[in-house]
Amino acid sequence: MTVTIYHNPLCSKSRQTLQLLKDNAVEPEVIEYLKEPPDRQTLLKVLSSLAMEPRDLMRKNESIYKELNLADKSLSRDRLIDAMLANPILIERPIVVVNNTAALGRPPENVLKIIES
Repeated sequence: MTVTIYHNPLCSKSRQTLQLLKDNAVEPEVIEYLKEPPDRQTLLKVLSSLAMEPRDLMRKNESIYKELNLADKSLSRDRLIDAMLANPILIERPIVVVNNTAALGRPPENVLKIIES
């Protein structure tokens, strides 16, 4: 089983999710996505695995969300993805990927369903 966590060590939910994985004997590959942002193909795969659209995975309370007017419903999917790639702080965290399945660790217990299956 290959497990990856897109992690921000400053985020309490991200730290809790990482600890939950370790408590369940899972040693994930840890990607600090603010330092190593995903490329377009990876982000598209994550969105597909989560069955989410870009806006669903965006942190809407970030100032950059408001500055870029990302709430504008006329913005295309590609434009939203471009914004996430250029500003990875917009990507909700933590995201745990197990093989081809993903879960958002909000709450952290969400990831249990994919590591136990």
